[in-house]
Amino acid sequence: MSSGKQPATKVSMYPVSAAIWRNETKDGKAFYSVTFERSYKDADGKWQSSDSFNDGDLLLLAKVADQAHSEVMKLRANDKQAQKGDE
Repeated sequence: MSSGKQPATKVSMYPVSAAIWRNETKDGKAFYSVTFERSYKDADGKWQSSDSFNDGDLLLLAKVADQAHSEVMKLRANDKQAQKGDE
């Protein structure tokens, strides 16, 4: 993200990774979104990333998506706990 905002957490299974972003609605309720990327070295040996996946990446993408879902559930549970503590 270009805003300089950091993800709440990341999940990775090289070369596929997910960044989990915490957002808030106007009334202050938290929700999470996830972005996925694939890392690779270009012809010059420089690291690049892409949001496009080939057939060999799909199983890893599914596994990373599953792990990202689990992380989002943990983050939401932590948000609920913090909200209960504030009451």
